[in-house]
Amino acid sequence: MSQSNLDQVAVLGAGVLGSQIAWHSAYRGKSVVIYDLYDDGLRNCRNAHQTYAAIYRQDLDASQDIIDATVARISYTTNLGESVAVADLVIEAAPEVPDTKVALYRQLAPHLQAHTLVVTNSSTLLPSQFAESTGRPGKFCSLHFANLIWSLNLAEVMAHPGTENSTLLAVTQFAIEIGMVPIPIEKEQSGYVLNSWFVPLLQSAQTLVTNGVSTPEYIDRTYMIGNRGCSFGPCGLMDIVGMKTVYDILQHWGTVNKDEQMLINADYIKHNFLDRGLLGLQSGQGYYTYPNPSFQAADFLDVPDIASAPEIAHLAEAK
Repeated sequence: MSQSNLDQVAVLGAGVLGSQIAWHSAYRGKSVVIYDLYDDGLRNCRNAHQTYAAIYRQDLDASQDIIDATVARISYTTNLGESVAVADLVIEAAPEVPDTKVALYRQLAPHLQAHTLVVTNSSTLLPSQFAESTGRPGKFCSLHFANLIWSLNLAEVMAHPGTENSTLLAVTQFAIEIGMVPIPIEKEQSGYVLNSWFVPLLQSAQTLVTNGVSTPEYIDRTYMIGNRGCSFGPCGLMDIVGMKTVYDILQHWGTVNKDEQMLINADYIKHNFLDRGLLGLQSGQGYYTYPNPSFQAADFLDVPDIASAPEIAHLAEAK
């Protein structure tokens, strides 16, 4: 048994980050049940887990025995009660839509054991918005992960005013047990630390695209040259986060803050990506095409051949 006593884990939501959290928790020795409302969601999750198995073999040097053990510790279900029946910890990774999360918590509450802790992986919403809906506010807080969890291994821990200290301790211990660097958030903040700078970055990049100022590749070149050594630019990061999550965030906060540009950007994402079934890395295409996006090319940041100057100059002509 671990120090946290959080060994049976349920992940609610089999999307991009939910599937990563489930896989990585199992990789680190936790028994995991992943729940999704739809069979298609679970099917996509299983496919993603096959991809993660290959990544962990290559990037983490995981042996086949370790991969097999990881797979054996994961189960999948569309039955909410079944998913949390023996859970010590429930990690909610539902869409970034407040009403969706509230409804899920209310359905969840009657199925939980008395000792079960619940955390939200919400990207920008506050735990105090959902604490009462969980039916156990003292045993509830935020635990927010970054995409590419195996390499960007941080987990932000944020309480609401009613969170018990014992909950924060166990959740922090859990984060360490699965190889995360815990980031304590000392007061409730929409976006924690990570998304307090990350969402404005994505919004700024998307505004440049939406308003025809620059192209995704040139935006990402600018960012990656300005931050030498980083692996992604903001448009590539949108693909990794997933276009549905990007849309949900822009649509929600654009509405809340009456931010016209943010709503225009959300509409751009909807029409140019979601309506066409382009979800980013998850579907193999977003701003880039995967598995070999152009920003990973060895020459992506190189000084171009002078023969390309006319084409570049043409792009810079006044419109």
